[in-house]
Formats: sequence, C-alpha cells, structure tokens
Amino acid sequence: MSTALAIARRELGSYFRTPSGWVIVSLFLLLTGFVFAFSVLVPGSPASLRTFFAAAGWLLLPVVPAITMRLLAEEMRSGTIEALLTAPVGSAALVMGKFLGAAAFLGAMIVPTGVYVLVLSKFSSSPLDMGPILSGYLCLVLMGVLFLSVGTLASSLTQNSTLAFMVALFAILGVLLVPSAVPMAPEWARPVLNALSVGPRVTVFAKGVIDSGNIVALVSVSAWMLVIATLVMESRRWR
Repeated sequence: MSTALAIARRELGSYFRTPSGWVIVSLFLLLTGFVFAFSVLVPGSPASLRTFFAAAGWLLLPVVPAITMRLLAEEMRSGTIEALLTAPVGSAALVMGKFLGAAAFLGAMIVPTGVYVLVLSKFSSSPLDMGPILSGYLCLVLMGVLFLSVGTLASSLTQNSTLAFMVALFAILGVLLVPSAVPMAPEWARPVLNALSVGPRVTVFAKGVIDSGNIVALVSVSAWMLVIATLVMESRRWR
C-alpha cells in the first residue's frame, strides 16, 4: 500500500506541474459554472442543486478521459513502464497508485464547486436542504471514481494517449447512454442494461436518497475495471 501511495503522490504532483493539468481544471470549472449559472441561478426556481448533479455525468465526460489518458499509456510510450515492471512494484500497486493519484486530482477539482453552495445559500430566501446536496456530491464522487476506473483500463490497453482518450470517451458515453437503449433492447438484456445504467442512480442521489445498493453497484463496477487493468499490466510483465 505504501508503494501505491508513493505512486499516487507522484502522479498527483505531475498534474499540477504541467499546463495540461490546469487546463483540465479550468475546463471542468467552466462547464460546472455554466450549468450553475444557467440552470440553478434562475429567478423563481427552487434553491436546489438537483439540476447541477443531474448533469454531473455529462460534465465529467470530456474531463475524465483527459485525466486518465496518460496514466499508463505514457509510461508505455516513453519506455519507463519497463523499469516499473521490473522493479519490486506489483501490477496492482502500480494501477492502484495511478488511479488514486487521478482520483485525488479529480477531488481537488470538485472542491471549488463548494462555492456554488455558498452562493446559492446567499441568494436563497429559505434555508438550503443539505441532504440532497451531500448525497449529490457523494454521487458525483462515485461517478467520478467509476469513470476514472474506465479511463485507467483504457490507458492500460494502449501506449497511444490519444487512442486511450478516445476509448475512454466513447466507453463513458456508452455508459451514459445505456438508459436510452433499455426500451429498445431484448427482454433478456434489459436487467443487465438496467444494472449498468448510471442515469437512474444519479436521479436517486440528486433527490437526497442515499441507496446503499447504488453505492455498492458503482463501487463494484469500478473495482472490476481496476482488476481488469491490473491483469492487463500483469500480462505485460510476463511478455
């Protein structure tokens, strides 16, 4: 675990040492600020961040692939992956360290959006209901973790960062579009698609309902993505 944390610290620091990291932060805050200004701060609308959290998945869509595309792909492209794989660093520690560094960076991006809560409370004529806000942020974090795990897996499959970005982008887009495909799917496939649907789970969290089943589902899928990425990296060790 100490090895994974050391890799995570190095990865987190690399985001803030490069212009691309600050561009990603700016893009995310620009998107969230736009949604907040034009869908939440609307005269006569209820003092709620429900629409903000409902759009959370789409806000993460262009951001998460940019965070994860270089995690493992860049190591393979530059050749430093060989040193990592031959060093006493397990594939699981490598994948987990990279993932935790990306997750910490995403968390650092989400923290400034807390200003929206302060602004909303300032202009609201009634006290804010913090329950839906807290559950909404929990949903945002869980979705971010899920999308990061998908992006980590995509980055483990290729040494081309651009290709890793595109794979992650379309995979996350597919996850977001699953609910619209359920009515057109065969009867036998609908339970599987419903289980993979993120949209309904986001709606539940946005209403202030913390469902342990939704938490377990999102965390479980994220864990499986990381397990597969670990197996991919382990296969490279033995080539």
